[in-house]
Amino acid sequence: MDVLMIIDVVGTFVFAISGALTARDKELDIFGAGVVAFVTALGGGTLRDLLLGQHPVGWMVKPHYLALVIAGLLFAIFFKKLIAHLRRTLFLFDTIGIAVFTIFGLEKALVLGLHPVIAVIMGMVSAVFGGVVRDIICNEIPLIFRREIYALACLAGGILYLALSWASVPENYTILSTVVLVIGLRTVAVRYKLQVPRL
Repeated sequence: MDVLMIIDVVGTFVFAISGALTARDKELDIFGAGVVAFVTALGGGTLRDLLLGQHPVGWMVKPHYLALVIAGLLFAIFFKKLIAHLRRTLFLFDTIGIAVFTIFGLEKALVLGLHPVIAVIMGMVSAVFGGVVRDIICNEIPLIFRREIYALACLAGGILYLALSWASVPENYTILSTVVLVIGLRTVAVRYKLQVPRL
């Protein structure tokens, strides 16, 4: 298993935990929490595959993703106190996750021959739209629409990934640079409360 696949597994697990925690805050039952965990972890990739005309969608042919969602849900249920102490770690994994999902979505679109601009957008969709669906289900304004530098970090990462690929930079360095940029943008934005200006 290569580094991208390891991060993919960890990112899916952490996204499922994020969904379960949101459901808990909204006092949903266990089934509702499972649904929210599922859409948070897999919603972005599902939407991407549907938009790209990929059938069946990814998690249907790779059932281990469902196992990761269930594991994340159970972890959120049984290790509440531990999660409280791991907020920063979860933030880091979440940020790494969106960087990797951006790369996955972008590469998938490029393989299908789509324009690079569309590929970058598909990367962003993969990374953030699970969270959008989560927030809508839980009756919240989606995070990416609340002046948060989240989707913009994914777009920046996707653009950097394309630029380095075109410059024939080795793939490992391209991936690492993309992940570092997304983490850096997210961390600086949260640390210094940087936000997108209001309309």
